[in-house]
Amino acid sequence: MTELPRIPLAGVIGHPIAHSRSPALHGHWLRRYGIKGHYIPMDIAPQDLAEALKMLPRLGFVGINVTIPHKEKVLALADVVTDRAALIGAANTLIFRKDGKVHADNTDGAGFMANLRQYAPHWAPNAPVALFGAGGAARAVIAALIEVGVPEIRIANRTRLRAEQLRSDFGAKLVVHDWVHAGEMLRGAGLVINSTSLGMTGKPDLRLPLEELERGAVATDLVYTPLMTQFLIEAQERGAHVVDGLGMLLHQAAPGFERWFGKRPEVDEALRDAVLKA
Repeated sequence: MTELPRIPLAGVIGHPIAHSRSPALHGHWLRRYGIKGHYIPMDIAPQDLAEALKMLPRLGFVGINVTIPHKEKVLALADVVTDRAALIGAANTLIFRKDGKVHADNTDGAGFMANLRQYAPHWAPNAPVALFGAGGAARAVIAALIEVGVPEIRIANRTRLRAEQLRSDFGAKLVVHDWVHAGEMLRGAGLVINSTSLGMTGKPDLRLPLEELERGAVATDLVYTPLMTQFLIEAQERGAHVVDGLGMLLHQAAPGFERWFGKRPEVDEALRDAVLKA
């Protein structure tokens, strides 16, 4: 009797996970391309992470996305880690290979750049960048900006020590500024990025003096709930070209989907609408 091929399974692990938009995102692509597969959200506690990574491939999973609090810990559990995931110190995409090895990658920086290319195609990496925040998302963004040749990345974080650590990790292109003088970072900056959670629904707004913001500069927020944060609203009022954070989520998902399901998916307005309605 011929054995039927297994239906490929993928998903996202985190703790908690109920808020994730990834199932709506990948579900849209699976339906759009008529692929027999499933994408499942899984709440996995930290103490169960290692066991889950051993079990999921046996259950038919071809890969998973990884979110908080597992993005750093999966690196130690993977067999193969890409250079960019190692540099960033976190993985958001795992591929369960046919040879049994777990392959870890980080597509957040690529997603960030693809979002910029789609919604601010005129931006060029020839002026300083101002970056607020020094968490995992900031690390991915910094790695991507350095790769495309940005000359200087000015960074401020409420805890200065974390920004200093990033300068130590990524080198002299990073210039650390005090949070209280963060407005000065905007002078001459061609791109301004909020990578903090400030401005997210339920959190305080990112309060920045924007007097030094260059007219025509690009302002982007990694927050996407709400789509237009107070920071983006105020930046737009001062003549900046604004890019919301939803596109980064959509673009970072595409490489994983392609590896798991064998189809390079399209990031378009239909996808944005499907995720926003979820």
